[in-house]
Amino acid sequence: MPRNSEEKITGLQKAAILLISLGPERSAGIFKHLKEEEIEELTLEIANTRSVTPQVKEQVINEFYEVCLAQQYIAEGGIGYAKELLEHALGGDKAVEVIGKLTASLQVKPFEFIRKADATQLLNFIQDEHPQTIALILSYLSPQQAAMIVSALQPDRQADVAKRIAMMDRTSPDVIKEVEKVLESKLASLVNQDYTIIGGVDAVVDILNTVDRGTEKHIMETLEIEEPELADEIRKKMFVFEDILLLDDRAIQRVLRDVDNSDLAIALKGANEQVQTAIFNNLSKRLAVMIKEDMEFMGPVRMKDVEEAQQKIVNIIRKLEDSAEIVISRGGGDEIVV
Repeated sequence: MPRNSEEKITGLQKAAILLISLGPERSAGIFKHLKEEEIEELTLEIANTRSVTPQVKEQVINEFYEVCLAQQYIAEGGIGYAKELLEHALGGDKAVEVIGKLTASLQVKPFEFIRKADATQLLNFIQDEHPQTIALILSYLSPQQAAMIVSALQPDRQADVAKRIAMMDRTSPDVIKEVEKVLESKLASLVNQDYTIIGGVDAVVDILNTVDRGTEKHIMETLEIEEPELADEIRKKMFVFEDILLLDDRAIQRVLRDVDNSDLAIALKGANEQVQTAIFNNLSKRLAVMIKEDMEFMGPVRMKDVEEAQQKIVNIIRKLEDSAEIVISRGGGDEIVV
C-alpha cells in the first residue's frame, strides 16, 4: 500500500506507519498497553502496509511529536498554558490545529489548571468565594489538596463546606463552566458536556481522613448537631482513634508493631479508659508498664500533640487496611477478618 504526502491518511494508518517507523522492539512495548481489538486492527494494518515514502513517514512522526508535546504541556499547566507554548514552538495556526486534534479524544477534568497549584495560593484564590463554590472546587481536587484548604478555612465555614460536599450529587456543566470563568476559565472548551457526578459522602470522607484531627473533630461535632443523619453516615465510613475498639486483639497487636512507643504514650494521654485498656491488654506486661511510666513522667501534654500522635496511629491503621493486612468492620455487622 504505497503512501504519498498528498493522500489522506486515517488515524489507524498513521498508527501503523508510526509503529513500523519505531521498529519491532519499541512497537512491542507499545502493544503491551493496548486492548486486544486494537492490537488486531493495528497488526492487520501493518501487514497491509507495503511501502511508505520518506515524506509520509516524516509527516506522521512530526504529527506524533506535536501531539505528545501538547499533551505534556496540558499535563503541566492546562490548555491555556499548552496553547501558549505551542504557539511559540509551532506558530499560532499549527498550535490551534494540534490542540484541536486532542479535543475529540482527550478529556481534561474541570479545574485541572488549579490541581497543580500550591494549596496556600489556592486558598487565597477561593477563600472568599461562596461556600457552595468552594465545595464544588474542592470536590474536583485531590483529597490532600482539599484537606489542606479545609483545614485553613475559618472554623465556621469548615463544617458548612464539608456538608455541601457531602450533599452534592450532580452539577450541570454550565455551572461548572461559570465557576471556571471566575477562576480564569482555562478548560471550558474541553469540559465534558455530560452531567458530572461529584462530591458525595465518599468525597468528604476522603477529605476528613486527610485533615488534621482538630479540624476533623470540629467538622464532625458541628455536623452531628446540624445534620445528625449525615454525620452518622460519614462516621460509618471513617476510622477515628477511638474506633480502635472495633479491632480485635490480633489486629490491635499488628497495628502496635508499627507504632512508635513515644507516639503511643502521648496518644494514650488523651484516650478514654476503654481505649487505654484495649491497648494495654495487647502489649507485653513489661512494655505496658514502661508506657504507663512514660505517660506519668511526661506530665501535662498539649492537646495538639495528643491529636497528632493519635492521627499517626490512625494513619497506620488506615495503611494496614489499604494493604489488606487488617479488615475493619464499619458498622455493617460483618465479622472482622485479620
